[in-house]
Amino acid sequence: MSYGLLLALHLLTAIAFAGTVFFEVVMLEGVRRRLPQQMTREVERAIGNRATAVMPWVLLTLYAAGIGMAWHHRAALAQPLASSFGLLLALKIGLALSVFGHFATAMVWRRRGVLGERRSRRLHLSVFCHVLIIVLLAKAMFYLHW
Repeated sequence: MSYGLLLALHLLTAIAFAGTVFFEVVMLEGVRRRLPQQMTREVERAIGNRATAVMPWVLLTLYAAGIGMAWHHRAALAQPLASSFGLLLALKIGLALSVFGHFATAMVWRRRGVLGERRSRRLHLSVFCHVLIIVLLAKAMFYLHW
């Protein structure tokens, strides 16, 4: 598969994932305060059910394309301390693996019925912070040099 196609798939699915996380952390939080608690729970449950159906496919594509792109940059990743690009890419991959761990944890907790409101908010906030840093690192990889 060509690098350009991998890049396009990675970018589009990253937008979908980051947009979903942004919506849930920033937008939904503002709505939560204005709606009755029961209605908020129903909205969150509906969004959660939809996300559970869609996000695995988004993440599968996102990570598969990311792995393909990482393979393209394997020389930089073999010695990440040798260049700013390699180091920033390695950090980005580490954070992406952490996000995947968050997602897997959320799915397990959801299936076990222990993904309560507090845990969910903490997970979403953590993923949101990870995603912000990943986006900054993705840009920095091509602009910061030392």
